[in-house]
Amino acid sequence: MNKAEKYQVVVKQINALPEMGRKERLQKIAQLLQESFGFWWTGFYFVETMPWIEEVRCTGKEEVQGGKGPWLILGPNVGPPACERISFGRGVCGTAWKERKTIIVPDVDEFPGHIACSSESRSEIVVPVFIDNEVAGVLDIDSRKLAAFDEIDAEWLQQIVGGIG
Repeated sequence: MNKAEKYQVVVKQINALPEMGRKERLQKIAQLLQESFGFWWTGFYFVETMPWIEEVRCTGKEEVQGGKGPWLILGPNVGPPACERISFGRGVCGTAWKERKTIIVPDVDEFPGHIACSSESRSEIVVPVFIDNEVAGVLDIDSRKLAAFDEIDAEWLQQIVGGIG
């Protein structure tokens, strides 16, 4: 089965999910994608303004950088531990949010400002989730393989997140 055919199956499975809350549905979507494609990490981050907290960078040392939201806050996900919050324009997720577009990174070591939550991540795709024409969050997927993502992934993942709003 080729990649597009796998995505067709996943979309059918998503469409067949029973009625449930948004958080539970997003968890199921992350699980279906993770299990179907063997990704390293699959999950959602959602925009939230939290002026009462400071940014904490995912550097392994948890350095406090200061600053106020809005942030991408970690939502339903599958895989190893990940950064809890990401600021606007930072890393691949923050850049996809800022630029309002899907970003495919064939080699994360070559992406300026990449946030390395796991040294095992080698490539990444981030797809903005739009609600009422505003970026409400992102779908973030990492792979242990270099150049694991392409336009086929982008097309299907955009279709999947398009049904979230």
